[in-house]
Amino acid sequence: MRNPGRMRWFMVGLVTLGTILCYLTRNTIASAAPTLQSQLHITTQQYSYIVAFFSACYTIAQPISGFVLDTLGTKAGYAVFGLLWGIFCIGASFAGGWKGLAFARGMGGFAESAMIPAGLKAVTEWFPEKERSVAVGYFNVGSSMGALIAPPLVAWAIFIHSWRLAFILVGCMSVVWAIGWFFVYNRPGKTKRLSKTELDYITAGQPAPRPKHKVRVGTLLRQRKFWAIALPRFLAEPAWGTFNAWIPLFMVRNYGFDLKDIAMFAWIPMLFADMGCILGGYMPGMFQRVFGVNLIVSRKLVVTLGAVLMILPGMVGLFGNPMVAIGLLCVGGFAHQSLSGALITLSSDMFDPNEVATANGFTGMAAWTASTLFALVVGALADTLGFSPLFAVLSVFDVIGAVILWSLLRENKTAMEASEAF
Repeated sequence: MRNPGRMRWFMVGLVTLGTILCYLTRNTIASAAPTLQSQLHITTQQYSYIVAFFSACYTIAQPISGFVLDTLGTKAGYAVFGLLWGIFCIGASFAGGWKGLAFARGMGGFAESAMIPAGLKAVTEWFPEKERSVAVGYFNVGSSMGALIAPPLVAWAIFIHSWRLAFILVGCMSVVWAIGWFFVYNRPGKTKRLSKTELDYITAGQPAPRPKHKVRVGTLLRQRKFWAIALPRFLAEPAWGTFNAWIPLFMVRNYGFDLKDIAMFAWIPMLFADMGCILGGYMPGMFQRVFGVNLIVSRKLVVTLGAVLMILPGMVGLFGNPMVAIGLLCVGGFAHQSLSGALITLSSDMFDPNEVATANGFTGMAAWTASTLFALVVGALADTLGFSPLFAVLSVFDVIGAVILWSLLRENKTAMEASEAF
């Protein structure tokens, strides 16, 4: 069937827009960090507390948001969370110090925790199995697209008014999107504009339905397939947290960048991260054709390639040229988003539709626990040890994560066998 319809791509476009706005709220504070440090007298360690509090709230909320989405459904659940993160983003503009920013960003992190589980749930509802990695790649583009837009937007807002204007603008855009999501999104069977041809195409490409059952968290956490995804995400997420929260400060400290330089260059690694999202979505199909491997193994190959490429940004401290540093960070952005998309998509491959958001919420909780802890490490050591050794550690984490993935999801096991409990 060459062209069954395009409604499913419209829906993933709507998901992508939400992801862009979510990451735009997340990266606004990173882009404004040098200005915040100057105007609000925030130290590097205090800034790390803001980042860590956001991550901690995001971590705690991961399984909660997943459960809420599985209970309320993607339509209503994601609308509520999107509305909340927009409101708390606006609230950050009223902060007078690091504690106020930490509170506002923490509450925003609680709401933003729904982004990945909701996007994955929407993809599971709207796409046949063979197209899911591509769809996840496209909506995951939003994560780096938001980070790409943030530096020039924040610089513009500071130049014409203040850093507070940036938070107000981004928050208002998120509120408008959340309202639009509620009125536009629906499941395929309830979407009137969806053609019967495309509905049949989506339904025929989905795995055979299994009897619905209540999600049992204890059973979920005992499964080998859960830890095969959760542990690599635990090891990989500190890199993305560092890219999102610390690149502007890293470039200021190591290479003397000012606000204009940040606006001109800090977004470039995120452009390559976008490429990683998109190309990473097509890689599993390519690996299946070239190497004749099954779907699960093809995902593992994408994770492995990303982990190997992450070695390059780990060497950023060896070079004094800022353009070389930007280039290495570009490789890191591409590598991380490729492997991250593969790990996220594995949840839709390995878990039933009625438990995929909960499972992804718990694997996300593992990921953001690591991101929280690493943010505190960066805050404690950046002024003394410097950023460069910390980037090297991140590379090691990703390689270890790839080894764990291959160990727990062995090639000779099917997806069902991989669900074997420990």
